[in-house]
Amino acid sequence: MHAADETYTDGTGQFEGYLSFDGAKDRRRPGVLVFHQWSGCSAFEKEKAEWLAGLGYAALAVDMYGKGKRGTNPQENGALMTPLVEDRSLLRQRAEAAIRHLKSLPMVDGDRIAVMGFCFGGLCSLDVARWGMTGVRGAVSLHGLLGAPDAKLPRAKSMHTRVLALHGWNDPMARPESACAFAREMHDHGADWQLHAFGGCGHAFTNPAAQDAKGGMQFNPLADARSFEMTKDFLAEVFGPAWDTRVVSCPWPS
Repeated sequence: MHAADETYTDGTGQFEGYLSFDGAKDRRRPGVLVFHQWSGCSAFEKEKAEWLAGLGYAALAVDMYGKGKRGTNPQENGALMTPLVEDRSLLRQRAEAAIRHLKSLPMVDGDRIAVMGFCFGGLCSLDVARWGMTGVRGAVSLHGLLGAPDAKLPRAKSMHTRVLALHGWNDPMARPESACAFAREMHDHGADWQLHAFGGCGHAFTNPAAQDAKGGMQFNPLADARSFEMTKDFLAEVFGPAWDTRVVSCPWPS
């Protein structure tokens, strides 16, 4: 199994992600981007990339902040994330650079791409679906921020990327009214979309390090396991029967 840091550029700066794939297989395979939570590309996203590689995909854990730029506390995390949340055109520039890089790799089938992300990365994943990039077949948001970008920003008139949003109903960062607004947005843009809300769950339910129940951020093993199964089945669906990996025994890394 190949697993190593991967450097790429958006034309203005260097970014350092993490690429994982099964080097013993010599055919082109679907590629999946993993967008990170607010602290930056970490061991958490790298483990998810390795899990995807175990399912037969080529996975790139994305760097949205720049090589060497990572947060170590909430203040630093917010300072890194907020400019991208407020400037969705800059977010798009960096996400598109990662997608182009993944498509350019010799082991990747550039017509079979999916994206997934956690928290801030969920917003990135949903924005990719909103743009309608060629070859991007599916987008998964796990406890992601759901708010749409400014209506003035360009987006696909009709969304062709399938969407799976996995959401904690008690998430303080995406309250029920945000979930309802997201559902209306997806409906109005003609998306093939799913929204699964886990009752009794807050933010960051897939992250074992999330242990702030009072603050609404708490790991939930059952929701984590359910989201793993839903993500695995969704990717098998969007990539087609030849890539149905549901029979593979590969536990979600926690």
